[in-house]
Amino acid sequence: MENRAVDQKAVHLIFAGPKLEKKLTICLLLFLLTTTAGATEYIVKPVPSDQVGVSIDGEEVVLLKDFTVYWQFLLWMAVMNVLSVIDVLILPIKLIFAILGFRITERADVFENSNRARIYEYIKTRPGAYLSEIIEKAGLNRGAVRYHIKILKAHHKIEAYSESGKTRYFQNNSTYGEEEKKVVSALQNATNQRIISEIQNGKCNTNLALAREIGVSRATISWYVKNLKETGLIDETKSGRSIIYRINPSYETLIEKYG
Repeated sequence: MENRAVDQKAVHLIFAGPKLEKKLTICLLLFLLTTTAGATEYIVKPVPSDQVGVSIDGEEVVLLKDFTVYWQFLLWMAVMNVLSVIDVLILPIKLIFAILGFRITERADVFENSNRARIYEYIKTRPGAYLSEIIEKAGLNRGAVRYHIKILKAHHKIEAYSESGKTRYFQNNSTYGEEEKKVVSALQNATNQRIISEIQNGKCNTNLALAREIGVSRATISWYVKNLKETGLIDETKSGRSIIYRINPSYETLIEKYG
């Protein structure tokens, strides 16, 4: 038992040794610093002359540098303050966009996403494409396509055009005017295109004749013609008891261009 107690004391001394050594080292360093420090006495007295660089007690005076361009430092400080203010003003705008569901991206990053680039190219080559058509061609789900379209619209790469309850998308390069968008959107529908083509030919310009030629009911023809009249592409005139349809002269050139 006595030997065991001695061993425990030895272990305690071994562990306490490094701690004691650190304390002694710190004390020694403090002692050396305090003993080597010295005090210097200075006497402050007024300069007998207002002239800069004049000797007071006959010593040699050398003017090293006369730094007077303080405006550079002040200009730098002003620029830093302006930049900080701009950053503070932009921060709430970024927060508002984030709350509304927008994500601010750099212009160079818009087409880095391959799916987004493919959607943009399809809209570019197929002006007037609508959402369901883009979803089918892109092979993506509706949410993903909506997201990429929102990014493209936010960066002004595409623009939306609503017609007959459908939203269609065009490349936003100021190539398509409002009348062109109207014509292109109407011609995207096969039935609309067939009705316009038959009226242009002059063979079928009544509801009954169009229904027989196209192979649909008169009610169906009436519904399509009603939409075409609302968009302004078709005019109608009465001839006796019949109603005659004709193409609006204002759109004839565009219909020939995109038909």
